[in-house]
Amino acid sequence: MFFFPISDDNESSSKPIVCYSIIIVCSFIFLWQSTLPTDLYQDSIYNFGVIPAYILGDKSGYLTSYLTILTSMFMHGSWMHLIGNMVFLWIFGDNIEDSMGHKKFLFFYIICGVLAAFLQASIDPDSMVPMVGASGAIAGVLGAYLILHPKANVNVLFWIIIFITVIKVPAFIVLSIWIVSQFLGSAEGIAYFAHIGGFIAGALLIYFFKHPNIQLFQPGNSVSFESNSFSMDNFFNKRKDRDFLQEFIDTANKKDKN
Repeated sequence: MFFFPISDDNESSSKPIVCYSIIIVCSFIFLWQSTLPTDLYQDSIYNFGVIPAYILGDKSGYLTSYLTILTSMFMHGSWMHLIGNMVFLWIFGDNIEDSMGHKKFLFFYIICGVLAAFLQASIDPDSMVPMVGASGAIAGVLGAYLILHPKANVNVLFWIIIFITVIKVPAFIVLSIWIVSQFLGSAEGIAYFAHIGGFIAGALLIYFFKHPNIQLFQPGNSVSFESNSFSMDNFFNKRKDRDFLQEFIDTANKKDKN
């Protein structure tokens, strides 16, 4: 069974400029990584990734150890690592950026990533294995989303052999499954404690970063557990069509007033 969120029903009132910028930068950097020979690729991971023994010990690397916490957030270890992170940021990040504004969201994102890196490093402070990826910071976005929009519905793609459907699942269920999977995870090379640390940081920090008029635990906008057949055209064009329709209506209203 394949289970993966592809969108939500929670529109934002502003363009998520910071989220889009992060997606572009991370994608560009990974494309650069992909052009490197194998030895230079490995060097880039070790030079720009977070190494616990460097930030919590007395060893030093190519860059200042604390600077690597920032650079590591924009690097990824594989295409699947990149795509998974960017899809989650694209789905959930716009509402969090909308709730606090562009500048505050950028600080929020970085702080969650920093706290996530430190928690992971504290688990094994002598480790020389580099950590890369935006997972810790994006986990912070997920934690904030759970606190702001627990009842917003997430369109989840279910794929069982030849049966494919999309079901609206409340965010608190989707994100609860995600965080539980982090506690139960055991795959080698995945910084689960960074994910957990980022998630907890985001859930706690959202109260201090959001605009004062933004309410916590907001209600949903649609009926949960409805299902629809999956369509690539609907998936990619739904938001565009809705925006075009709204623009058409607004234009018509202006003409009527004139």
